[in-house]
Amino acid sequence: MQNAISIIPSSSSVISASEAGFRVVPHNIEAEQALLGALLINNDIYDKVADVLQSEHFYDPLHRKIYDIISQLVRANKIATPITVKTFLANDPTLAEINITQFLAELASEAVSFYNATDYANSVSELAQRRALIQIGQEVVHTAFDSPVDLTPRDQIEHAERQLYQLAENGRFDGGFMSFGGAVKIAVEMAAAAYESDARLSGTSTGLSDLDFIMGGLQRSDLIILAGRPGMGKTALATNIAFNIAKDYRSEIQPDGSHKKMGGGVVGFFSLEMSAEQLATRILSEQAEISSEHIRRGKIDSTEFAKLAQVSQMLSNAPLYIDQTGGISIAQLSARARRLKRQKGLDVLVVDYLQLLTGGSKRGSENRVQEITEITTGLKALAKELNVPIIALSQLSRQVENREDKRPQLSDLRESGSIEQDADVVIFVYREEYYTKNKKPREGTPEFEKWLMDMEAVSGKAEVIIAKQRHGPTGTVELQFEGQFTRFSNLAKDQYMNVRRDEY
Repeated sequence: MQNAISIIPSSSSVISASEAGFRVVPHNIEAEQALLGALLINNDIYDKVADVLQSEHFYDPLHRKIYDIISQLVRANKIATPITVKTFLANDPTLAEINITQFLAELASEAVSFYNATDYANSVSELAQRRALIQIGQEVVHTAFDSPVDLTPRDQIEHAERQLYQLAENGRFDGGFMSFGGAVKIAVEMAAAAYESDARLSGTSTGLSDLDFIMGGLQRSDLIILAGRPGMGKTALATNIAFNIAKDYRSEIQPDGSHKKMGGGVVGFFSLEMSAEQLATRILSEQAEISSEHIRRGKIDSTEFAKLAQVSQMLSNAPLYIDQTGGISIAQLSARARRLKRQKGLDVLVVDYLQLLTGGSKRGSENRVQEITEITTGLKALAKELNVPIIALSQLSRQVENREDKRPQLSDLRESGSIEQDADVVIFVYREEYYTKNKKPREGTPEFEKWLMDMEAVSGKAEVIIAKQRHGPTGTVELQFEGQFTRFSNLAKDQYMNVRRDEY
């Protein structure tokens, strides 16, 4: 195909660039031409390569135009041939020096076979990715040399990471339809894993058997919203679950050198409100059974301090990773979660809390509801991409306080439309003790005696309300809550069996 190649400027520039001592970016003109020829001969090939190939993947500008035209014609259920494509190129002033008729005819004559078209498309796409990597690298170098005053190195690193992950996502071709047989196989494997596990769970255990009973554990790719009013203990519950999973982590080395998870999991915790030290103090308090207030104020004796040191040594190896950066965007969170999974592994992700995240678009920042929609949609997409459950904490609106029964409802979620829609599971934490305690009457009155009885009935108890669950029943689970240790645990069996399941 000598004539066709000779009329493309980029082919001659390869020689001159090499002679000048410059490195030529990766490309393959012949592969592009052979693929375009195949598309012109057999339009059915377009359906095979459309998921892999976009017009910007072509190195040569003329090839981009031709692929664009072929794409538009095929999507419009029209025939794309050298004759029909020529119609859209004949009046292009930038192609005045090229014999379009001859060029298109030679493309068709050198077409690759139907069976090899996908390989050629992958090659063209991969070369485009390499060129994009080079461009990102050059931008990093130039920006580092001549950075604006208000651009910190950390900002540049975050920007480069976003570009790299965006490039990685654009280069993924593993989507599309899955056969029903393939889906059934995955479902059976999940059922087999649940059958073989000691706890009979298909998901990751929360460490709270009463909660696992109704949820079946935390399911992969689920977005789980954990919400409650201030003082209910939603952060404490999330922290308890995160640590329970991390401390139970066990793995086995497979023959190929990889690690297979046998229990528990690696946990990433985005603490946007509390510092890592505060979070660690809560976990130390829970495990050592020493009041977190006493730990913070130093009100502990030598025995308690020794116990604290012993527990801290035991906890230091738990695969629980905390990011305490405040005010990060959903894009930054996603990039860091991907990095954690690549470097350390990841089985569960916790975000505390959702309203402290920011969106990426300017329109979203001007409208809080749109921004929350962007955030919840991004979290759900991230859960599916990483194939891990994401627990995102959320605030509730103040309208809860205006009702006689202060148990939360789905409508109480702030900016609830997108949160309720995108969530696979919505869990509310409710403690009657919190409200009853605030109603304390004057001592010595009949009301005070009744109040004491009411306090005794609700003291140390919490309700976890599963208000929505796509793949299971809704209902309420009662847990024990020890405020001084910020610890949730199963109720003692003589107090228990008060799991209420609502059929869906």
